[in-house]
Amino acid sequence: MPIKIPKLLPAREILEKESIFIMDEVRANTQDIRPLNIIILNLMPEKEKTEAQVLRLLGNTPLQVNISFLQMATHQSKTTSQFHLDQFYTTFPNIKHRKFDGMIITGAPVEMLPFESVDYWEELTEIMTWSTTNVTSTLHICWGAQAALYHHFGIGKFELPRKCSGVFSHIVHDRSEKLLRGFDDEFYAPHSRYTDVDQDKITQHPDIKLLSYSKDAGPFIMSAGGGKQIMITGHLEYDASTLGEEYNRDRQRGLDIHLPESYFPNNDPNRQPLNRWRSHAHLLFSNWLNYYVYQETPYVWE
Repeated sequence: MPIKIPKLLPAREILEKESIFIMDEVRANTQDIRPLNIIILNLMPEKEKTEAQVLRLLGNTPLQVNISFLQMATHQSKTTSQFHLDQFYTTFPNIKHRKFDGMIITGAPVEMLPFESVDYWEELTEIMTWSTTNVTSTLHICWGAQAALYHHFGIGKFELPRKCSGVFSHIVHDRSEKLLRGFDDEFYAPHSRYTDVDQDKITQHPDIKLLSYSKDAGPFIMSAGGGKQIMITGHLEYDASTLGEEYNRDRQRGLDIHLPESYFPNNDPNRQPLNRWRSHAHLLFSNWLNYYVYQETPYVWE
């Protein structure tokens, strides 16, 4: 998918080296089509890394996509420069009058806090409520998925005995859902979190469909409202090196952290891990854009 992003966005150079199809404004304006408008609420601390990871997966189908980035007005980022935020991000008051075809809400390293103790929780709930009427389909990732399950459906999270970190095997639970069209019966995906949600509460909730789960990492992909809300507890967008970088960061902080499971070859942290989830990551994002955004969104929002 040709993605239209700001010319000076640092992720642009990374994606161009990978031959991701990026379209500038001049070329985009010559195409007589209505592009999809996707807004990304980036809650991750290292925003530039997350930008590249997500944009890479949005650039793989033959539609034109306009990308906008959203930050929390009620939270001060400590790890991303204010110049970067001012240049490439907006805040909710500036866009709440608009309609968007799709929205992505990323994870955030706040999972050990009660939801109401997160400093931007009130603003986030306002955005999530707004998304039900102003966005065709919203994709929630990791803590973003837990926040959506709690806000929309009253399903809380619980703390795990130790961090769920590694690359885990998953099975397709509901093959009828178009989001998983083309998925293998068994596939791999990374997880990185200290909390989880109760799978029984997911399966018993009348408004939620469990689409995929892992015997080791719990419920993975869920949908509600015919795909209006999609929740993913893991990180299919991660690079091959991301779990290793998190592991080394936690060790440097002196945390009692274990090796990510089934990640380093022969459990040797000096060896380069393989990306075993790339194809399913591209497939999921492509299916989401096609079946839940492009096929469902109106050509002209009323």
